[in-house]
Amino acid sequence: MIKKGGTYVVMGLLNTDSIAYATGRMLTELGGKVIYTVQNERLKKIFFDRGCTDLTPEQKCAMDIRYCDVLVEEEIRSLFKEIGEIQGVVHSIAYANPKTCLGDRVYTDAAEDIKQGFQISCASLAAVTQFAQEHMPRGGSVVTLSFASQLAFPYYNWMGVNKAALEALVRALAREFGREHVRVNAVSAGPLTTKAAKSIPHFAHLARTWKKISPLPWDPVRDKTEVANAVVFLLGQYSRRITGQTIYVDGGASSIGGELLPYERPFKTMPAKRKAEAKLRLERMRALQRSYLLE
Repeated sequence: MIKKGGTYVVMGLLNTDSIAYATGRMLTELGGKVIYTVQNERLKKIFFDRGCTDLTPEQKCAMDIRYCDVLVEEEIRSLFKEIGEIQGVVHSIAYANPKTCLGDRVYTDAAEDIKQGFQISCASLAAVTQFAQEHMPRGGSVVTLSFASQLAFPYYNWMGVNKAALEALVRALAREFGREHVRVNAVSAGPLTTKAAKSIPHFAHLARTWKKISPLPWDPVRDKTEVANAVVFLLGQYSRRITGQTIYVDGGASSIGGELLPYERPFKTMPAKRKAEAKLRLERMRALQRSYLLE
């Protein structure tokens, strides 16, 4: 449960497909006051003003959107100073040059691109937390977004490295700011179809991989809501003793060794009228399992 009337800053809005928007919408529905941030006016015009055709002009005007480039420390400081007291922050920000930091090979001589990706995707969380906690006199929560950092996926390369560093930073910040009653956590989501994801080469490969390794059905489009649920939980009062953690919302893929066997794969739907059919299928799958064991 979040604080009704409390102020929550959601950083990293691009369009209505983003996790930032899904989280902000849920916070608003629960009675929170949401302030979104976009890197600059140009990106807002391209991706939000022109790109969000599913919102009316009135709905767009009703959203409180500010500008903040996390590469500029003074912009971060000024943002939180201008807003005043807040209850929580969502850090939904990541970037790596897809031409140099993602793709077929890990090695690149584009050292400046590596540094920029690290600064935006990881180090910016430290600056955000530093200046945000100064405006959390009663404590608060900072939540960032990660992705399967314990594994190496093809094409993800330097972003995978940045996410691993991000989760390490979460633990360090949780240790430092616990004395201020400020919690810092991460949500590691399964692959989601966002504007940022479209920059990842062969993103569809990740989505197909999840069908093979996730014990629960995973929908790259609809499950943004499930990820937002976890973010909102970590922002709220029911998670007051959780900090320094990475919570996985990925259908259970992070806990699986290898691909699911045919009999383990989840049913697409489970309506009541299909229980008998599901039971029969399960019995057949168990028979298939026994045959695997006998081979």
